[in-house]
Amino acid sequence: MRVVKIIALILLVCFVGIQFVPTKLNQSSIVPKNDFLILNNTPKEIGTILQVSCYDCHSNNTKYPWYNKIQPIAWFIEDHVEEGKAELNFNEWGSLSNRRKVSKLRSIIKQIESDKMPLDSYTLIHKEAELSKSEKTLVLDYMKELRKKLE
Repeated sequence: MRVVKIIALILLVCFVGIQFVPTKLNQSSIVPKNDFLILNNTPKEIGTILQVSCYDCHSNNTKYPWYNKIQPIAWFIEDHVEEGKAELNFNEWGSLSNRRKVSKLRSIIKQIESDKMPLDSYTLIHKEAELSKSEKTLVLDYMKELRKKLE
């Protein structure tokens, strides 16, 4: 029993200790001129859907939940956001070549059609980010039309 108490105390000290390890927050008050919504003059309804369902992980401004202050959850979120931005950052859309934009649009379409985006791990907690059938259709039609214009 004494060993269990010692292990529990060590784990508690470690848990408290990691709370002081800072994370890099993905927040910016600036909406860049290169942003997808601005450059494409995206209709408001589609822009709102993208901001709610995509921008937390695929832009330079994440809206963090209260539990982001708890480690190791904050590390998981930070890693997740970095991966998302590396794959697609809507704030840097204008810096991509047309060929790259078409490629990204194909990927967006494929991810949404196959229900891979938004991620289940994200929509589990952020129910508002789940795409309804009509929202999916709206976004997919918009992305396909945009892709045709760029091809």
